[in-house]
Amino acid sequence: MPFEEIFTELHEQFQQERQEMALALWKNFLQITMKRILQQRRLSLYNGAHGYEEEVIKKKLQQFSGGSINLSKEDNGMAILTLNNPKLMNAFSGTMMVELQERVTELENWKDGKGLIIHGAGNTFCSGSDLNVVKEISNSQDGMNMCMFMQNTLTRLMRLPLISVALVQGKAFGGGAELTTACDFRLMTPGSEIRFVHKHMGLVPGWGGGARLVRIVGSGAALQLLGAAARVEPERARSLGLSEATLLSSEETRALAEARAWLSQYTEGPAAVIRAVKKVVAAGRELPLEAALRTEKDIFGTVWGGPANLQALVRRPKHK
Repeated sequence: MPFEEIFTELHEQFQQERQEMALALWKNFLQITMKRILQQRRLSLYNGAHGYEEEVIKKKLQQFSGGSINLSKEDNGMAILTLNNPKLMNAFSGTMMVELQERVTELENWKDGKGLIIHGAGNTFCSGSDLNVVKEISNSQDGMNMCMFMQNTLTRLMRLPLISVALVQGKAFGGGAELTTACDFRLMTPGSEIRFVHKHMGLVPGWGGGARLVRIVGSGAALQLLGAAARVEPERARSLGLSEATLLSSEETRALAEARAWLSQYTEGPAAVIRAVKKVVAAGRELPLEAALRTEKDIFGTVWGGPANLQALVRRPKHK
């Protein structure tokens, strides 16, 4: 074969390989970029394109003080988040809404976390929004701003890589009922109730509780609970799939201890594995099937050959 032909063939092969390499690099870059964009979108449901100005909204909400959101993180990877406004049955003031967002951010940055229990101080869960706040932001724009702010916060709460449970003591009304739906599980104490009272206030859920309720109990049951503003006591909640169990005690300290013990069956083990489990389930719950499968593959890659996996192979556990 003449030298010129050999040179031409090698040059064409080289060019083809360069193009294939460039295409592969571009695809990889595109995947990484899209992943980052999706992560940013998941972080916040609303942005400036929706008329959402977070700092302005926070400044408005901070005008209405009262109560607090307390967070305790423990060495075993369990966190306790307490709604603390017992004089108003733990109703959310404006500052509590802002504090909840801050606590969620803190939990997002807690790399050792595995489980989260949300409960209310003073043997009751939460009665929704402080009516004094509601009266002050009764115009449509303020209401929409509060709605977007709380939807953002509760969606981030739901997506935390922690297995979460709402410990419902006493009453979970209105926004309090909506908050329970942002948790993976709900536990109820004797005599407690969950009630979506929005209809009686001339409203519908605005913190994302309606959409989440449909996914938990189905559209028919959700329509019944919202349309009748029905009281849901522990037995009915269990039959609907709204609650996982009824605890033995309604006393705050004992109920919290029971909730810890119940949740520990799911949080026992290495943090990396527990967090991966939650991420896989969250992807399956929220993403289309193909996207969920790809996400599962990516998460699988973070634990395959990891410390927990290698230790398990050394132990050669037998599954009974």
